Amino acid sequence: MNHFQPRRGQLHAERIPVATLAEAHGTPLYVYSTATLTRHWKVLKGSLRGLDATICYAVKANSNLAVLAHFARLGSGFDIVSGGELYRVLKAGGHPAKVVFSGVGKRDDELAFALDAGVGTINVESAGELVRLSAVARRLKVRAPVALRVNPDVDPRTHPYIATGLRESKFGIPVAEARRLYHQAVKDPHLDVRGVACHIGSQLTTLRPFVDAVGRVRALAADLAGAGIRLRHLDVGGGLGVTYRDEQPPSPDQYGAAIRKALAGWEGAVHLEPGRVLVGNAGVLLTRVIQVKRSGKKTFVVVDAAMNDLVRPAFYGAWHAIEPVVAPPAGARAVTCDVVGPVCESSDFLARGRKLVLPAEGDLLCIRTAGAYGFTMSSNYNSRPRAAEVLVDGDRALLARQRETYPDLIRGEALARPAPKPRPFRRRRG
Repeated sequence: MNHFQPRRGQLHAERIPVATLAEAHGTPLYVYSTATLTRHWKVLKGSLRGLDATICYAVKANSNLAVLAHFARLGSGFDIVSGGELYRVLKAGGHPAKVVFSGVGKRDDELAFALDAGVGTINVESAGELVRLSAVARRLKVRAPVALRVNPDVDPRTHPYIATGLRESKFGIPVAEARRLYHQAVKDPHLDVRGVACHIGSQLTTLRPFVDAVGRVRALAADLAGAGIRLRHLDVGGGLGVTYRDEQPPSPDQYGAAIRKALAGWEGAVHLEPGRVLVGNAGVLLTRVIQVKRSGKKTFVVVDAAMNDLVRPAFYGAWHAIEPVVAPPAGARAVTCDVVGPVCESSDFLARGRKLVLPAEGDLLCIRTAGAYGFTMSSNYNSRPRAAEVLVDGDRALLARQRETYPDLIRGEALARPAPKPRPFRRRRG
C-alpha cells in the first residue's frame, strides 16, 4: 500500500501531481509520502501487540532529517551504524535512550559520542570492541549499555551482499564466543549488560530463517539466565522485505505473529530494526528523458537520473518498476529498451530489457520503490550534484533537501597552488 497513485491520467503523490513537483524542484527528484510512512510504521507497531516492543528504525535505509523527524514524532526509536547517523537522529529530535548503535567498525570517538549522548544500547560485535568500549567508558567515567550481536549462522536466502547472519559474514559474534564474552562483560564495572541482538540480513521474503535465528538467540538468553545473567531485552533485528517486482514477503501481521510465537514466555523487552519495509515504497525517483537513442538493434532511453542517484540496479542487479508520469494513450505499443543515465560507465543503467511505451524527449518517468537505499547510497560520481528530496503531506510539499550545486561539489577542497588566470581566447586568422 502506498500513496503514489494515478488520478485522471497523472501520477500523484498523495494530493499533488508529481509533475508539479518536478517543475518546481527539477529532476532527478526523490519524493516521499508522509501518509505512506505513517501507515507502514503504525501497521508494524500494531502487529506487535502484546509485546513490550520498541521499533528502532534503521537510519541507513533513508536518513533524510524530515523522514527521521516524522518517525520520532510517531514515537520511533532508531538503529544507527555510525556517529554521523547518531548526529542526524539527534538533530531530528530522536530520543537518544531509544537509539541502538550497531555496526562492526565503530571508532573510539564514535563510541564516546554515543556514550556522551546517552544512547540506549551499543550492540558490540567483537571481543576487541568490548575491550575498547570498556576503556572509553572508563575514560568518560560512565557505564556503557551493552548487548552482544550474535551471529546465528542462518542463511537468510537473500542477495549475498545483504546477508549478514552467516558464519563467513563480518558481522556479529559466534554463539559459543558470545557465552564467554557475556561472563566477561558482567564482571566489568564499566559495562552494563542489557541484552542480546541478531540481524541476519535485508530484503527477507520468508520467515523461516528469521524464526530460526530468533530461536537460537532466545536459547542463548535462556542459557545465560541459567548461569545468573538475566538480559533485559532481545533485539531480533530487521530486514523484512518489500515487493519490487513479484516478491511476496510476509505481511507485518505474519511477521508480528512469528515474533510472538518465537518469543513465547519471554518476559523482557523486544527491539526491532526495520528499515526498507517502512520507507521502501514510500518514495519514488522522478527523472526526465534527455533523448531516445538507437544503436543497432538496441533502444536506449537516456534519462537525467543515473547510477550515482540510484545505484541499486548497477550494484545489486536490482529491479525497480518504471512508469510514465502521464499515462500513455490507450493501445500505445510498448518496445523493449534499456533505461540508462549519463554516467560514463556501461553499468549505468536503471533498467535493462524493459518493456515501455517509448517516451519522448522531456517526458517524465517515475522509478518506484526508491525510498530505501536510494538517496542514502547516492554519490557525486562524475561530479554530478546529488538530487533534491521532497516530503509530501497531503496537499503540502516540503523541500526536505535542496539540490546540490556546482559550488557544493568542491566545498571543503583546496588548490595546491593558486588557480591560473584563464587566458583570453584568440581565434587564429587563416
